[in-house]
Amino acid sequence: MIVATTENIAGHRTVKTLGQCFGVVVRSRGLGGNFVAGLRAIVGGEIHEYTQLLEEARRHALDRLVQNATTMGANAVLMMRYDSAELGNTMSEIVAYGTAAVIEPAS
Repeated sequence: MIVATTENIAGHRTVKTLGQCFGVVVRSRGLGGNFVAGLRAIVGGEIHEYTQLLEEARRHALDRLVQNATTMGANAVLMMRYDSAELGNTMSEIVAYGTAAVIEPAS
């Protein structure tokens, strides 16, 4: 599965556009993570606990995007983007979305 942030894939042509597809993940930070992150926020600098949480959530959302696109019959996702939102004070929502498509090498 080719996942690209661009509209076109070099050396390929889009033969069928299947529509929008997405992968959603909602993660809770938990009390322990919030406590440690709160202590680090006092000192300043990167909060590694949140960085790791968001990196894992993005990977998980991307995996779900690929699964959904595959189910739709796609072999590529074009114009892939991430979006995120806070849900309450303890949860983060990460969405990976794009256009499911069938591509083939250009001749």
